[in-house]
Amino acid sequence: MSFPLLRIGSRGSQLALAQAHHIKSLLEGRGHRVTIEIIKTTGDKIIDVALAQVGTKGMFTKEIEEALLEQRIDLAVHSLKDLPTEISPQFELAAIPAREDAHDVFCSPHASLGNLPSGARVGTSSLRRQAQLKALRPDLQMDPLRGNVDTRLRKLESGDYDAIILAAAGLRRLGKFGAARQVLPAEIVCPAAGQGAMAIEIRARDSATGEAVAFLDHKDTRSAVTCERALLNKMGGGCQVPIGAYAELQGRELFLQAVVANPDGSSVLRESASGADAVALGEQVAGSLLSRGGRQILQEVYGKNFAIPEQP
Repeated sequence: MSFPLLRIGSRGSQLALAQAHHIKSLLEGRGHRVTIEIIKTTGDKIIDVALAQVGTKGMFTKEIEEALLEQRIDLAVHSLKDLPTEISPQFELAAIPAREDAHDVFCSPHASLGNLPSGARVGTSSLRRQAQLKALRPDLQMDPLRGNVDTRLRKLESGDYDAIILAAAGLRRLGKFGAARQVLPAEIVCPAAGQGAMAIEIRARDSATGEAVAFLDHKDTRSAVTCERALLNKMGGGCQVPIGAYAELQGRELFLQAVVANPDGSSVLRESASGADAVALGEQVAGSLLSRGGRQILQEVYGKNFAIPEQP
């Protein structure tokens, strides 16, 4: 049986291409002919400003979605955490493959986060990571860190930082997990919603491509990230606000841990709960965080006029 050519759209970063090639090899294993088209996104062009200061939704996906609409590609391979929680009806998430390790990791010449000397410089541009680390160690100095994984590791090795925080999934996919000294539990640094997961996005009603990638969908991963993204959506969260959400299947139910915090770590709210309905659980935990003070944190960060969903 002959299959039509499938064109994958991907960012050009080292990690993005590793993910795209992984999906390519799985599709080729099913007999498909596959090519990869590299697409430069807004986020790739902004290299000298912390992402939290930009605040553009879809900064790593907009141009790729445009290529989908123009039928220059047939499917897009994204890091799920880059995708806005609300997808345009012109697209659909046809598959969410099995998730890699969702945790953050500590990389440093020092053995662990607790071993860092007072005033140590920690490289991260993530307000989510920064807030949780500052809550744990107010003495630490947080410095911006951008670039691909190799660039970040080189900066650590050259002594620009005493430690850096990276996603475990990226290191594992690139075969560089040996750089990690400590896996940070979700109770210490709660991951970003969707961290460690990929998303296969296609044009809505493109049944041929949908059928081709359907085997890549992992039911338990889709359920977990749906829960996390429901929480993020309910809280109106984006890259400007430190919100973490991590769900995992425990028996027949999902267990969700979540956090919302001031960027300086002065106020950190954590909440957890279990449930069988992914969306309902995410919205329930979001509601608890908002009612316990999360609403005030979000208003302080976004401004008093920011519309935060009212809870019943």
